[in-house]
Amino acid sequence: MTATQVKPTSAFPIDLSAYKRITLDPSTHKLTDEQREALKANIQLCREAIVFFTATGGARGVGGHTGGPYDTVPEVMIMDALFRGNPDKFVPTFFDEAGHRVGTQYLMATLNGDLPAEQLMQYRAADSKLPGHPELGLTPGVKFSSGRLGHMWPFVNGVAIANPGKTTFLLGSDGAQQEGDDAEAARLAVAQGINIKLIIDDNDVTIAGHPSEYLKGYSVQSTLEGHGLKVLVNDGEDIDALYANICEAISTDGPIAVICKRPMTVGIDGLEGTTHGHDVIPTDLAIQYLEKHGQQSAADYLKNIEKPKHSYEFKGCSSEVGSNRNVFGQAMVEVLGGMSDAERKEKVLVVDCDLEGSCGLNHIHKAYPEIFVSGGIMERGNLSAAAGFGMAEGKQGVFATFSAFLEMCISEITMARLNKSNLLCHFSHSGIDDMADNTCHFGINNMFADNGLDDSYETRLYFPADAHQMKACVNRVFNDPGLRFIFSTRAKVPMVNGTDGKALYSDGYTFVPGKDELVREGTDGYIVSFGDGLYRALDAVERLKDGGLSIGLINKSTLNVVDEQMMEKVGNSPLVMVVESFNEKTGLGARYGTWLLERGYTPKFAHAGTHEEGGGGLWEQFYHQGLDPESIMQKVKKLSGK
Repeated sequence: MTATQVKPTSAFPIDLSAYKRITLDPSTHKLTDEQREALKANIQLCREAIVFFTATGGARGVGGHTGGPYDTVPEVMIMDALFRGNPDKFVPTFFDEAGHRVGTQYLMATLNGDLPAEQLMQYRAADSKLPGHPELGLTPGVKFSSGRLGHMWPFVNGVAIANPGKTTFLLGSDGAQQEGDDAEAARLAVAQGINIKLIIDDNDVTIAGHPSEYLKGYSVQSTLEGHGLKVLVNDGEDIDALYANICEAISTDGPIAVICKRPMTVGIDGLEGTTHGHDVIPTDLAIQYLEKHGQQSAADYLKNIEKPKHSYEFKGCSSEVGSNRNVFGQAMVEVLGGMSDAERKEKVLVVDCDLEGSCGLNHIHKAYPEIFVSGGIMERGNLSAAAGFGMAEGKQGVFATFSAFLEMCISEITMARLNKSNLLCHFSHSGIDDMADNTCHFGINNMFADNGLDDSYETRLYFPADAHQMKACVNRVFNDPGLRFIFSTRAKVPMVNGTDGKALYSDGYTFVPGKDELVREGTDGYIVSFGDGLYRALDAVERLKDGGLSIGLINKSTLNVVDEQMMEKVGNSPLVMVVESFNEKTGLGARYGTWLLERGYTPKFAHAGTHEEGGGGLWEQFYHQGLDPESIMQKVKKLSGK
């Protein structure tokens, strides 16, 4: 089976030709009646378009983000008119530090003629070149890659320095401003008088809550003023006040922030002001909104979208699937439930990074709020706080975020190791499975967590294969000293079955750290895999066996420890192939061959991992990387010479 994507057969149902291409001159701080009405018309048109095409992603199951690009339309419309009226005075790029607001980039690329409007209807789909964050060189009309939240301001400082005499804009958010690198960027911008203008959407909403509630004392305005920036504040929906402040910012040298106060998804019934507006709009609310504003054709299109399904049936696994990232939190609740209230409060601290629902920590928050900290979007500081709590013997710090952010925390991990902390980290969204956000959110460099020396404080990396093994892993390693990293996928995964057809890791199973596990025996060689690669490799093994090639399968759920007994077994076989969703350059396969050679084993060896930038979509990412069962089988056959 190959990954395919059905292209739209109908035209974009909203008439984007109605967009009014006005020009604005920042030397005039007041809008004319004609300009104001044109801007208001453009704002409504573009908000309807954003609701529609982001909702197509939600309806197809690939998700997306509606609220961010929807909110910032007024400032984007003003910027576009300024760029058009004074092309030599601006860097004409809609730089945005919130990468999930990619809908802005796609809409403006379409309005500027770089992207067909019909392509927007394939938002975040596989092979559509419209991933969940902007990627330079992938999508026509996209002029930068934003990476992860809060990474753009330091970068755009450099862009502004490279363009003297011009004004450079950066669209910001109250969530992105929580990141520590923005504080560094602010200090540099002030010290060097960099001519950068921030327009910050301050809607008091992030993924898991409201900053005013979970991060008391935090104020975007006060923080930026403390760094020395001039700050202008307005109602983001007051087009006259917004325009006047942007003009004042342009006419004043140096870094200035224009803060736009508005509710999240203002004007969308059932969504305004809620955290749910951060993500993709529910299809029913999108239909209601579009019908309310006379876009019946767009509403009808959403009603007829069918969510695609991955129809491939994997051998060796159950039809039941489990969410390992949620099971992590559920298993933690069970472990914590075995403690007294006093012991739990004294010995455990759980620190979240605004991702509790995505990493399973919401279960802990609900059950034991007294040990839970909503730490905001500050991965490095939050990891260190958890590590500092776990510095004393008998205490455990618990931390969780997405695996893509592990790369940001390497120095803090080293500090935890040097201070001999007891720290249990859950990094979800590992690998590439179901990652429509695409390349910048791939969690593929997880092995960096083990960056200590041979004689350093113990570090263990675990990647359970299914929900049963995740539960067993959490129960076994929670009380261990040292640094423990447990990885999980965004996607749900099936339960791995034994040769008897029963779940391999259910009743009676005990997880043993450092021990590789034999999933299938083989006489012609072995595949070594883990996590979301394991069940795909198992399917390949079963099908190869049906074809007369006896390949075994090893589950290496402890990634950074050599199981000498299993290494001897595998090393003495005819061939070994590592299958993983980690980076081919830094993952398990990059070191497994060395481990074999160091011990004098010389089987034929191959390695399959993530090696290309993403292709969008969900399960389709595995096909794109050549990690689907058919691709695995072909590589094994080639290696075996059969």
